Amino acid sequence: MDKKIMIKKIGNLGFTLIELMVVIVILGILAGLIVPRIMGRPEEAKQLKAKIQIESLETALKLYKLDTGMYPDTEQGLQALIEFPTTGALPKNWRKGGYLEKGKLPKDPWRNDFVYLSPGVHGVYEIISYGADGIPGGEDKNKDINSWEIE
Repeated sequence: MDKKIMIKKIGNLGFTLIELMVVIVILGILAGLIVPRIMGRPEEAKQLKAKIQIESLETALKLYKLDTGMYPDTEQGLQALIEFPTTGALPKNWRKGGYLEKGKLPKDPWRNDFVYLSPGVHGVYEIISYGADGIPGGEDKNKDINSWEIE
């Protein structure tokens, strides 16, 4: 091949500045649309995790009731799932080793303890996570997650 043809072919292989700018602008627009949607996801994930943890605690409570014939009362709390209760009505057939796999109570995703009430206002028992702020009530990331509202 001729040197001039070879140089001309090689010169056409790159991108022009305009083409690069168009790609950068398109990526910027996409990032502007997608990033705000992704940024709200961590709190949604924490709320979902809290719901899953509550469901897991509910399963452990049902096993507790199957063995003992009753749910722990408020004073005994969820601690009765990992240690034999020493107050209130003492269970007769409490399972050695407890009712939670790891032998400890989980904290909610915001590192707070779950609130347990038995009897509850909305059922036999209630399990509550007070959300990101750790206090009753709230909206958005501070919204309470309640066992009776989980489907």
